[in-house]
Amino acid sequence: MDHINPDPEPERTTGLEPGGGVPPGETPPAESSMPGAGPRETHNPTKGWAKGPLTLIIVLVVLFAAFFLAYAIVLML
Repeated sequence: MDHINPDPEPERTTGLEPGGGVPPGETPPAESSMPGAGPRETHNPTKGWAKGPLTLIIVLVVLFAAFFLAYAIVLML
């Protein structure tokens, strides 16, 4: 069974110096510890649209429950 070596051949790999070293500039910079950190937000206003949908959902649930309560009362009569 043939085994293929996944490592590149040092003689044919670009960017390698003789002996296997890598010259400066060939490797990507290290990752920073705080990627994309921006300025601190001190003013974060509320959106205000959450009260409307929540009120609508509560009203629909109450109407739904009232309908089935009335239906149950009518069936018992």
